[in-house]
Amino acid sequence: MPNYRRPAFSPSPIFFTVCLADRSSTALLDHLDVLREAVRVVLRDRPFDILAWVVLPDHMHAVWRLPEADPNYSQRWGRIKARFSRDARRAGLVPPLSGPGTEARKGELGIWQPRFWEHHCRDERDLQTHIRYCWGNPVKHGLVVRPTDWAASSIHRDIRLGLVEPEWRSEAIEGAFGEAA
Repeated sequence: MPNYRRPAFSPSPIFFTVCLADRSSTALLDHLDVLREAVRVVLRDRPFDILAWVVLPDHMHAVWRLPEADPNYSQRWGRIKARFSRDARRAGLVPPLSGPGTEARKGELGIWQPRFWEHHCRDERDLQTHIRYCWGNPVKHGLVVRPTDWAASSIHRDIRLGLVEPEWRSEAIEGAFGEAA
């Protein structure tokens, strides 16, 4: 088994990518209310700041800032994934899985890829690039023309709060990750 080494606490925000095991699934969007409730419960029990979040059919990206007193993001993701899996199964929203590679792991019930990817933002520019990457990701995947056309994105909250212009377009991050957003 690989030995993943994660850094000790850093006050820097962290960018995450979390994927479903079945990359052809649309479960995250189909059951967005279940996901939102899972996040609400974890936020209540283990608070953190959500700087950006976007949910796509089979994966999601988020940027979090964690409290210094409780920086364990792995446990938070584990709880979000486990609660979503449990509640979706109980409601009959997600069918039981069978076959090779669908074994349940740590309460995730085989719905999720076992791990997630994280990037610790190095500075303010890196943070802003990753926030904008979240907003532009639905455009990158060809799901919408403008970031504001995608309902499952924190860009709407940030527009309401005056943190971003309503006309913001994903071209603002073109090339930031080696390709157009």
